[in-house]
Amino acid sequence: MRRPLRWLALALGALLVLWGAGRGYLQHYLDTPLSVSAPVIVEIRPGSGLGQIIRQLSTELALKHPELLTWWAREQGYERAIRTGEFEITPGMTPRNALQHLISGQAVQYPITFIEGTTVRSALQSLWRSPKLSITLDGASDAEILAAIDSPLPFLEGALFPDTYFYTAGTTDREILRRASQRLNQILEAQWQARQVGLPYATPYEALIMASIVEKESGLLSERERIAGVFVRRLHNGMRLQSDPTVIYGLGESFDGNLRRVDLDTTTPYNTYRINGLPPGPIAMAGESAIHASLNPSDESYLYFVATGDGGHYFSTTLDEHNAAVRRYQLNRSQAAP
Repeated sequence: MRRPLRWLALALGALLVLWGAGRGYLQHYLDTPLSVSAPVIVEIRPGSGLGQIIRQLSTELALKHPELLTWWAREQGYERAIRTGEFEITPGMTPRNALQHLISGQAVQYPITFIEGTTVRSALQSLWRSPKLSITLDGASDAEILAAIDSPLPFLEGALFPDTYFYTAGTTDREILRRASQRLNQILEAQWQARQVGLPYATPYEALIMASIVEKESGLLSERERIAGVFVRRLHNGMRLQSDPTVIYGLGESFDGNLRRVDLDTTTPYNTYRINGLPPGPIAMAGESAIHASLNPSDESYLYFVATGDGGHYFSTTLDEHNAAVRRYQLNRSQAAP
């Protein structure tokens, strides 16, 4: 009886040694870096099973012994844990790292930037040129886009907040635009609640219109409150805003880059040389600093300003002083011209 027991013990011992060696080899395999010398983007499609995914990794990452990774993944309960999307596998990652990265859901993010002071047309063109985006609104009217993104505003111009937004492959343009719209509404409402008293705006939307003008007029952040103050005082005094960017916006595609006297005399809904008060809607996307400036303008006496040619402006209290400044800076520009 002792001899069979001894053989059984030897067999069990051998099995334990083999099991330990196998586990040791498995751990070595799981923690050995993959043979990738540059980042590789792996796209996991919806409906892919564990076996299919690991075969894909075997092909795209030159993964050896995929059956080992499949066995380990099932042992860990990872069969239904892998996310869909694009994932970046980088040099130095191991089979264990790669699989856990697919489970983490940290898919590749793509950026899209809407720039302060540009128009919604420019933003949409950039959006629809973006990679890996699902386009659903190309060709839709402004009214259709506003409805699709649940915007409460009457015009699409100015309804998006300029910022950088990140998305994963397959995200729709509608989702990006909705996020930009919601962000604009949140910032505008917060700034409206903290506004100065006595401003000439009946609604937050009127403040947004002013912010878009301030955004286009100001080259320096430090001047935004002062420029907003000029326009606010002009409204209080019943003066027309006389803002060149509103004229240019109203001209649309007919503007050739040179603003002439005939343009200032052309009546459009946006020409603040010809209309009283604010135009009917924003003329560009306004950033947070322009919105803040429009709701917190400087308390000074300036009613006029003229560009100095270096990004800044010269501010005046009287029309005579302003006209003298205009002549001075126009002369400087003509002398500096080649």
